[in-house]
Amino acid sequence: MNTNAIEMRNVSVVRNGKYILKHIDLTLSEGENAVVIGSNGSGKTTLVKLLSGEIRPYYEEDGSAYLSLFGRTVWDIFELRDRIGIVSMDLQNRFGPEVIVSDVITSGYFGSMDVFRNHEVTPEMVRAVYNAAVRMGIEDLLDRKIENLSLGEMRRTLIARALVSEPEMLILDEPMTGLDIVMKDAFRRMFDILSASGIRIVMITHELEDIPSSVDRVIMIKDGEKIRDGRKSEMLTSENLSELFDADISVTSDGSTYHMAIRGE
Repeated sequence: MNTNAIEMRNVSVVRNGKYILKHIDLTLSEGENAVVIGSNGSGKTTLVKLLSGEIRPYYEEDGSAYLSLFGRTVWDIFELRDRIGIVSMDLQNRFGPEVIVSDVITSGYFGSMDVFRNHEVTPEMVRAVYNAAVRMGIEDLLDRKIENLSLGEMRRTLIARALVSEPEMLILDEPMTGLDIVMKDAFRRMFDILSASGIRIVMITHELEDIPSSVDRVIMIKDGEKIRDGRKSEMLTSENLSELFDADISVTSDGSTYHMAIRGE
């Protein structure tokens, strides 16, 4: 029986008495990819933390809130990490500059920011780390300190870290921030390849150019609320993006990649 990867009903997150996410309804079915777009501060990163188990939803008094991941409402956080791989800018900044690439990838098994004495690294893990590095084309960088990596190499390292436990889903939180146009194109193609291999992709972004061709569902979040949800061709219009960002925005597409700009610029 097919199980929804994500199922949310009336899910909210409240911090200091303020709604960060408000009454979100969202279902992501088996094998489906999606992109969540919105401006800075719209609640996108909070959604990532919900899906990774880092935070829990706020349960309204009527008991209507419901959050299920892969058909389960209760998870051990370490078990969940084997099912969902996370790649984020926040994660990148938490590693020390002297950590080497192989240890960054290996740390994905332990949810840590390095490999420590209490971590038992098995031969199977070592092989999986190498295979993940090969998959990302960074096998020749395994002994390099991350302070000596380019931005693109560091992102590939973090994706390898997320892939090492063979997760069913990758959550990509602003994965292309800071990359140049050539590297962005390479990453879009890479995410399409990962999707074709059977890994679900959930991307969080505010840049239309980041969206891979394999992602056809667009979810728009504004001020903590879901305002639109549908197919990419229907959602990514000038009218919808103008509403989302409270600006006069023009959207164009070359058939696979979308672009937006403030009118008159």
